[in-house]
Amino acid sequence: MRLKEVPKVNIAFLPTPLQKVERLCNKLGLKELFIKRDDQTGLALGGNKVRKLEYLMADALNQEADVIFTLGGPQSNHCRQTAAAARVCGLESVLIFGGQEIKDIQGNMVLDKLLNTKWHFSGELDREEKLKEVSKEYEAQGLRTYPIPLGGSNALGAMGYVEGGIELARQCQEQGVDPDYIFCATGSGGTQAGLILGTHLGGLRAKVIGISVSGTADDITEKVNNLLVELGARLDVDIKGLHNVIVYDEFVGEGYGRPTELSTQALKVCAQTEGIIIDPVYTAKGFAGLMGMIEDGRIDKESSIVFLHTGGMPALFADTDLYWKPEVEISK
Repeated sequence: MRLKEVPKVNIAFLPTPLQKVERLCNKLGLKELFIKRDDQTGLALGGNKVRKLEYLMADALNQEADVIFTLGGPQSNHCRQTAAAARVCGLESVLIFGGQEIKDIQGNMVLDKLLNTKWHFSGELDREEKLKEVSKEYEAQGLRTYPIPLGGSNALGAMGYVEGGIELARQCQEQGVDPDYIFCATGSGGTQAGLILGTHLGGLRAKVIGISVSGTADDITEKVNNLLVELGARLDVDIKGLHNVIVYDEFVGEGYGRPTELSTQALKVCAQTEGIIIDPVYTAKGFAGLMGMIEDGRIDKESSIVFLHTGGMPALFADTDLYWKPEVEISK
């Protein structure tokens, strides 16, 4: 496999822990539960995006870029970590947020401001169009720009989770774990695609289940499948048999970043059983999916499960009326 030949910058704290969570496991009535702690990757309060950025930033440096551009929501973990990765590499960054300007700076935006990144709101424009518009302004000043897609989820970025999946497989072997399922929150598809290929290459038989935080299961499945094809071609590996991508979208609720009763319960049960803080936008929806599928019987309680904690806690300190509902109580 050609993964070791692909340039990367080492800016993450790896490997991240694979933590056995017995109290949480007992609460859910499972046979075995582990959390892969990719909230502990280190860069600007951690999160999964730094794995992708190791490869993307290496490419930006190879292209002699001056300014990194990317896009997302105002509470985007990807945007926050991109701004930090740019600083580590000595580069400037520009973030394109969707929608109208937000005056009240909270959560991830506080860290974006601390990192002295520049941001623009797209207003009525599509975020991609706004990115192109602002990028041209920088290029007119003689600066070289490097665009990173939503979530860092192109084939190059997804290589970070091919590596992460292999890392997880190695840890499972070391700890004598043979998981039946690996759960992750999924949106732009890069994390799930990389995990599917990486865990397969590492020898795990587990099914990787993506819980949508936005978008339909069909749309995300198509993204993941397309990325798998690109990864297979770029890394010269056989992806036959990996196209049975599993994504569930019924846990999104009213939309991206909008809490559900189950996602708020997920936040609280992780905190109150294990002291593990998950985030309201991604991991809470992902863990809500796991809880919901155990409750309705789609996941057998005799299963061994790994849940990928992708980070994102700063969003807890944004608008609680929008991102989570503190008044929801967990069932005893």
